[in-house]
Amino acid sequence: MILTSGLTLFGIGLAAAAILAVASKLLYVKEDPRIALIEDGLPGANCGGCGYPGCSGAAAAIVAGKAPASICIVADAEAKLVIAGIMGQEVIEREPELAIRDCSGGSRAADLFYYEGALDCVAAHQLYGGSKYCPDGCLGLGSCVRACPFQAIQMGPDNLPIIDPEACKACGKCVDTCPRGVIHVAGMSSRLLHLNEVNDCLAPCRQKCPGQINIPRYIEQIKAGDYDGAVMTIKERNPLLVTCGRVCPRPCETACRRQYVDDSVGINMLKRFVADRELNSGKHLPIPCAADTGKKAAIIGGGPAGLSCAYFLRRLGHSPTIFEAMPALGGQLRYGIPEYRLPKADLDWEIQGILDLGVDVHLNTKFGVDVTIDSLREQGFEAIFLGLGAWTASGMYTEGEDLDGVMGGIEFLTAHALGQGPDVGKRVIVVGGGNTAIDAARTSVRLGADVTLMYRRTRKEMPANPEEIVGAEEEGVNLKFLAAPARVIGDENGRAVALEYFEMELGEPDESGRRRPIKKEGSESTMEADLIIAAIGQRPDLACLYDDSDSCPLETTKWQTIVADENTFETAVPGVFTAGDVYTGPDLVISAIGDGRKAARSMHYYLTEGQIPVSKNAQKGMNPLSLFKEIDNVQHKDRAVMPHLCHGDERTCTFNEVEGALTEEQALAEADRCLRCGTVCYDQDMEAQLPLQEHAAQ
Repeated sequence: MILTSGLTLFGIGLAAAAILAVASKLLYVKEDPRIALIEDGLPGANCGGCGYPGCSGAAAAIVAGKAPASICIVADAEAKLVIAGIMGQEVIEREPELAIRDCSGGSRAADLFYYEGALDCVAAHQLYGGSKYCPDGCLGLGSCVRACPFQAIQMGPDNLPIIDPEACKACGKCVDTCPRGVIHVAGMSSRLLHLNEVNDCLAPCRQKCPGQINIPRYIEQIKAGDYDGAVMTIKERNPLLVTCGRVCPRPCETACRRQYVDDSVGINMLKRFVADRELNSGKHLPIPCAADTGKKAAIIGGGPAGLSCAYFLRRLGHSPTIFEAMPALGGQLRYGIPEYRLPKADLDWEIQGILDLGVDVHLNTKFGVDVTIDSLREQGFEAIFLGLGAWTASGMYTEGEDLDGVMGGIEFLTAHALGQGPDVGKRVIVVGGGNTAIDAARTSVRLGADVTLMYRRTRKEMPANPEEIVGAEEEGVNLKFLAAPARVIGDENGRAVALEYFEMELGEPDESGRRRPIKKEGSESTMEADLIIAAIGQRPDLACLYDDSDSCPLETTKWQTIVADENTFETAVPGVFTAGDVYTGPDLVISAIGDGRKAARSMHYYLTEGQIPVSKNAQKGMNPLSLFKEIDNVQHKDRAVMPHLCHGDERTCTFNEVEGALTEEQALAEADRCLRCGTVCYDQDMEAQLPLQEHAAQ
């Protein structure tokens, strides 16, 4: 019986072996030997960062033509060349990327409630979104540390992940694991292209900045003595930091939480400190640019919007060419801002840094005359940016304003910048209350005139920068409030000799929020003048857009601005984009720079992908959660004071720069005043935690 069973099993085994032998002959699949060779060339990390199941899967995908030779994120350049040699492929080196943490909370972020047992970020997030009061901040339980296959992340002493740039391979495992999205993988181009989103860790100052500069980061870098790092942080959003350090009205500082303790941090002072440090070194820090794409873009106008657009297009690998109607670049930075505020040598140095990246320029070239949209396209420009500015002065709408001796504010400043300014005589009246009016008044003082600035509202309603108003007063400008021009009086030769004006009183607020000026009947008075400068406002001149048929392919507004998509900045003509004053009307320099970058972003996607992505989470206004005025446990620290030229002939009889820069000691002390704010967190001087029930009430 046993023998029979043994023989039966032996027979079955023999039959099975025979069947398998036949099957192996019929079903044998010969493995491509290149798979083994490529797998040997891969580092064997089996991290899955390439998207395939381990290195063997990646090797098979490369051989099957489903992945390029450079698919491995861990392999070095030499290994990729070996793999490419095996496959006969060309390796295009991708832009280096790193994991980046976008959260500054950590231990500073208040706990909403406490619970036991959830020691993983994903699990904690599922429990009412996590334990932190901040809805977007790091939960601090280290899931990203455990997910990283390269030991590139550790939890720091402030309970935030610290990423080692040397060890990080940008595999994205930490990104996939983090339930709050506080870690992302980014390279240079993706950082340049990123627009603020509502779930980003945005301090109030950063939300308010039209250029979206990472203000807390560059102040932290200054505090640490990393001045070059601060410059590079700013240049990811603003290539004109020397300029903005002098002329920006600092909207960011109006949102600074520090103002609820003592005074806002001198954010712009600190920007100027590091900008001037680079300027005074005489050498531009090297700016990386992406690989050339071969795409050409035309930039019409070399003002702040055009310069910004050209700078970011070049950094993204494209070839921009600026076409400028004036003899030099800068737009109203050069022709509308006097030397005592922005020295032209400093402006030239900053612009040259942009051109040195590989930006071509054609000066004295008028759009609509020397070049048109059609002619530019014929020259191979695939995308066009219109940054024409606002160069036409608004009138006073009074009798006699067309007489000799009456000029617009921007007309006066431009003529002076070109060395063609008129003789101001002994008495000048400037009408207006904005920065152009102040600049015209202070310029006239330096040219030897007795100057009166006439404004129809009160000092409180003046739109000019407060420090500029103070500067004008210090230099002897007479400020006449609640007065508006009625008519210009001329002599027998048709030249203005006086201005008749009305006294005004303030009524109810208008659409701007300022109280409306109302004329007092019978209050006419007369003031003599050798020159009257109307600095009421400015608007773009769009005559260059019209051809002989009096039709314009672009849509325009009644304010003589160009209509464009608010998200993409693309006009009604595909491939034609705009930003700056010709789009918004007269606005801040930093707004033109910020919108120039956004237009460059859209142009990049238009040139490379044919469609422009629009984020549904883009930050538009201020995050209400971040706006609070109760700042606890912060000690008083005095704000730094910018040095100025002393009053006297050196200040009012020359165009020497009035404002100076902070010393290093002052800058470090001012940087130390920053509260390092996140969305809701900030630095406190003492440890303080609210009771659990107060957190729960919030």
